[in-house]
Amino acid sequence: MEKKIREAIEGELLKENIKVDNIYFGEEDGEKTLFIVIDSEDTVDSNLCVKAMKIVNPILDSLDINLDDYVIDVCSKGVEE
Repeated sequence: MEKKIREAIEGELLKENIKVDNIYFGEEDGEKTLFIVIDSEDTVDSNLCVKAMKIVNPILDSLDINLDDYVIDVCSKGVEE
């Protein structure tokens, strides 16, 4: 499923100079979480993560995958995996 998500979002994010570093499912604070780890030549800050989330959300909604039980977290490469 990670490959399908990457293929769907990568092109749109690249248009904004945002690279997908990793996509993985995990758990954070007891909640199932889909982590989308991004990188950029510019600084990856909360504003860039919000921008990426606004791009990613409608794409994920359009995919035929069930993410109803998951929290989506767009974060920088510095997050421990």
